[in-house]
Amino acid sequence: MYFLYYFKPCIVYITILTHFNEMTGIIILAAGSSSRLGKPKQNLVYKGQTLLQRAIATAAASVCNPVIVVLGANVQMIKPTIESDAINIIHNPDWQEGMASSIRSGINAVKKIEPKADSVILMLCDQPFVGAALLDKLVQKKSAKGIVASGYNDIIGAPVLFDGVYFDELLLLKGQEGAKKLLLKYPDDVATVPFPLGGFDIDTMEDYEKL
Repeated sequence: MYFLYYFKPCIVYITILTHFNEMTGIIILAAGSSSRLGKPKQNLVYKGQTLLQRAIATAAASVCNPVIVVLGANVQMIKPTIESDAINIIHNPDWQEGMASSIRSGINAVKKIEPKADSVILMLCDQPFVGAALLDKLVQKKSAKGIVASGYNDIIGAPVLFDGVYFDELLLLKGQEGAKKLLLKYPDDVATVPFPLGGFDIDTMEDYEKL
């Protein structure tokens, strides 16, 4: 009995240490041209902050690190509004290819900046109701499945977490392909976190006026 009692604290300590060493990066995809809106959605103001500033603040308040922001179109208009030591700004010169190029840029940046990161969250800048608590829930649930997506309107989507085992496949995405391709390919690997307001995003001025 003494033997078991003596080693029990050690077992607990090892478990806690292993969890502590896990690291999840976050990639905010903000390289699009907002063609349907007619101006950069990243700079639209909501409650005293631009949509991109809000996304960055949310990511910074979560357990995720590092925070990567991928810019592309209108970079000269957007970058001055978000420059900060707390984030890593990446310019994707191939943004016109589509979402896949920004995902690749973000994954490569995470691997370079923080090689110990064992998972990433892909986040959009135009979902104004994403909160740090949601991002933390995605991280908390990652031990159950390799992919943890947000669930809303009978679909699953962003923000979505991918374990590091999927990094190579994310780097193979091309053109307009998004991370949805992997959600469909590996349905048995996907866990979900409810996010009822996840379906609201900003694509048009009508969307922004509703917000």
